Amino acid sequence: MPELPDVEIYLAALERRIVGAEVLSVRIRNPFVLRSVEPPVGEAAGRQVISVSRLGKRIVIGLTGDLHLVIHLMIAGRLRWYPAGKPVPARAGLVAFEFSTGTLVLTEAGSRRRASLHLVRGEAALRDMNRGGLEVLDATLAEFAAALARENHTLKRALTDPRILSGIGNAYSDEILHAARLSPMKLTRNLNEEEVGRLYHQTRATLQTWIRRLREEAGDDFPTGVTAFRKEMAVHGRFRQPCPTCGSPVQRIVYAENQVNYCPTCQTGGKLLADRAWSRLLKEDWPRSLEELEEKTASR
Repeated sequence: MPELPDVEIYLAALERRIVGAEVLSVRIRNPFVLRSVEPPVGEAAGRQVISVSRLGKRIVIGLTGDLHLVIHLMIAGRLRWYPAGKPVPARAGLVAFEFSTGTLVLTEAGSRRRASLHLVRGEAALRDMNRGGLEVLDATLAEFAAALARENHTLKRALTDPRILSGIGNAYSDEILHAARLSPMKLTRNLNEEEVGRLYHQTRATLQTWIRRLREEAGDDFPTGVTAFRKEMAVHGRFRQPCPTCGSPVQRIVYAENQVNYCPTCQTGGKLLADRAWSRLLKEDWPRSLEELEEKTASR
């Protein structure tokens, strides 16, 4: 799922291309993508784009007349920029936004359609779509600490819950926790003051670093390489590959459609976190430490 750094790069590219432009039409290819009925999406035509902004992981295109096009890419949604008049791709295309400066196409890979488009009127309707999470890059340490302390969750869940923190998902939460040297399964209310401060600073530093990297990678081009898996990442998507800090093999827990990637040496004191499915299946045979895992692997 595109997260805060990816969405920020999309916003920068869109700002250069559509702010000040006129919306000529919104061509819906897959009706499921449109999740609002009032006002009708046709009302966007003829409006001028006055802003582009981020609402969590959503992209908001502000139009004259107090209208807002709200795009949520979800997991597999991506944006493409083409010269004017580009047809919507037959298989992956969901909707094409025709501007006076070119065509923005929303695509989604796979068969499950989760990406969404809303057209809402007024700031109040836009606020209703806000999940309420804290914008970490605009927050103080005290505000960050208060957000974490409201409920007792694992750090992985706290970082990715849009009601607690805004814009962070599966990939960057792994990177943040590795940089902060904290276990993804540690509970928020068990953090001491030093750990909260470390997590705050590493959350901001990780997001800012990736925004800078992605901006340099895209340059003036429209971003086309938006992905949750990047070779420069420390742990996310790097199962069994060496940790860039200590060289230990990265481990993971897979659950539903998500996963936790972590370094046992850097983050959990050498302990392996229990994968619910495999640990229940293996029971006593489940390795409890990195050393035990290496011994079991070597004996096979």
